[in-house]
Amino acid sequence: MRQLDLTMSEAVEERGEREFEDTGSHNHSRVQANLAHLFKQLGKYAVYIELSLDSSSLGSTIFQVKDEIIPDLCLYPQRPWSLPRDTMRMTEMPLLVAEILSPRQGTDAIFQKFEAYFALGVQSCWFIEPTALIVQVYSQPDQKSRFASGIVIDKKLNIEIPVAEIFE
Repeated sequence: MRQLDLTMSEAVEERGEREFEDTGSHNHSRVQANLAHLFKQLGKYAVYIELSLDSSSLGSTIFQVKDEIIPDLCLYPQRPWSLPRDTMRMTEMPLLVAEILSPRQGTDAIFQKFEAYFALGVQSCWFIEPTALIVQVYSQPDQKSRFASGIVIDKKLNIEIPVAEIFE
């Protein structure tokens, strides 16, 4: 049993960004599911939850990420399944990533990830605050639009989603 515990500890340590303190909660999980459903309904994207992205090209830079970075949710153009073998870490970056603030997570960690995502070529980053019922859409690390009601508009990807449906 001790060997199994050690192996599991090593596996958790290797996950990098996904530490225990930023694990999801009831609200986090619900927003994640709602957003995945809403993105899927758009019909033009493949939606992924907690997909491992290869960030090794950043090296040990100012972004403070390891060789992989895992967003809460990401969008790619429609694509076929990875068969017969699965892909463990995506080298092609998504069009959009969404990070949902969890109760034990700090905003600074998310914004550090956003800088890394943009450096890797991600076009749009969404920051969702479940307790405040706010969505912020970043088109660059220092350019954002904030939505607390009405329609979330991502001009870069031409996406429009009602705020109320994200927090339904």
